[in-house]
Amino acid sequence: MEQGKTLNAFVTIILAGMLFAGIIEGGAQAIQGFLRLQVTPARLVSDFVAIAGVESTLINVSTVGFLGYVFLAINRLKLSGASLAALFTMMGFAFFGKTLFNCLPIMLGVSLSALLVRKKPRDYALIAMFGTAMGPFITFIAFELGVKSVFSLPASFSIGLGIGLILPPIAISMLRLHRGYSLYNMGLTAGFLGLFAASIFHAAGADILPLETWGTTHNPILVALLPFVLLVALFCIVMEDPKNILALFRHSYLDFRKILGMSGRLPSDFSDLVSVKGAFLNMIILGLLFWIFLLVIKAPFNGPVLGGLFTILGFSFFGKHLKNVLPIVIGIMAAIFIFDKDLYAPASLLAILFGTSLAPICGEFGPLLGFVAGFLHLVIVDRSCAWHGGMALYNNGFAAGLTATLIVSIIDCYRSSKAK
Repeated sequence: MEQGKTLNAFVTIILAGMLFAGIIEGGAQAIQGFLRLQVTPARLVSDFVAIAGVESTLINVSTVGFLGYVFLAINRLKLSGASLAALFTMMGFAFFGKTLFNCLPIMLGVSLSALLVRKKPRDYALIAMFGTAMGPFITFIAFELGVKSVFSLPASFSIGLGIGLILPPIAISMLRLHRGYSLYNMGLTAGFLGLFAASIFHAAGADILPLETWGTTHNPILVALLPFVLLVALFCIVMEDPKNILALFRHSYLDFRKILGMSGRLPSDFSDLVSVKGAFLNMIILGLLFWIFLLVIKAPFNGPVLGGLFTILGFSFFGKHLKNVLPIVIGIMAAIFIFDKDLYAPASLLAILFGTSLAPICGEFGPLLGFVAGFLHLVIVDRSCAWHGGMALYNNGFAAGLTATLIVSIIDCYRSSKAK
């Protein structure tokens, strides 16, 4: 099977499976819950599973995923490591913040920004998809601000377009700060914008405080969701050459070993630089280990946790592998225990999952600095959400971007001094 067909089949099966599961299990009630999510406050941390139920959340995740998938098709972009990371990030955060309503204006705004600078919308398509991190700002204007009138929805849509217009230049500038050593570049961008937005509202007398809707139940469907995705990935590997499975897995393993030798620094498209089957095997191994880890510590499989797992799966094609994320996680865990944080608190669990954004630092500079990066990340992420009031969904990306900028700046200064 060709690379494009394999990735398209992978995404289609997952999106269709979640959509059918949500509709069949929940029926009309699930659809009503899905519609209710569109007008629900989406700031961090808003666990859609706790708010509207599993079935409604699955419908939301699949529809947001289809939005991203169709957006890629309209822009004539093939599925690759980068686009798969963007798509899975959109799907992941549709468990706790992204909806069709708050994603669409930003994506259209970024596309308009491309046209204004005489580029093709496809040139900014990934920025548009990742830029949906600012979605809570749209729902805040429309449904939370307290000024409810016939102008609320048009105003929120217009502001979403405006956010989309300014995202590309800021995202490009932010990338220069950490030089690709934080995988969630849009996290730093969204946090930067969110900080200004929250400050403006504070000056106007309307403080924005982060939310904390955090489910603690173990729903069997949510626990089984990641194994379902990994089984589909395994199926896609087998379909590469079903007549020679042993040879296929031997080649996949060799390609996986090549991926382990890469730093993961942006842009690192494992499916393009190595192979799709090697990237799939990387996804299976990384996803399975994080899933087992969460089961062992008895963490809740709620919306935010599933969002973290889906984001890891997406970036297993675009920068993350076991060798460069393990020291980061160990550093975060060390900080949790040294500073006596609650392992099961939202900040701690989400830092373990999303802090893997710093994987390129470990891949480039070694496990010791990876450990330090993870340790510092936990310290900063515990504070950063309050700065933007939860308006930027990629809070860990914001903290990781700051952490990467600090570490890389020091390393560059030391290296340049030594060279002189």
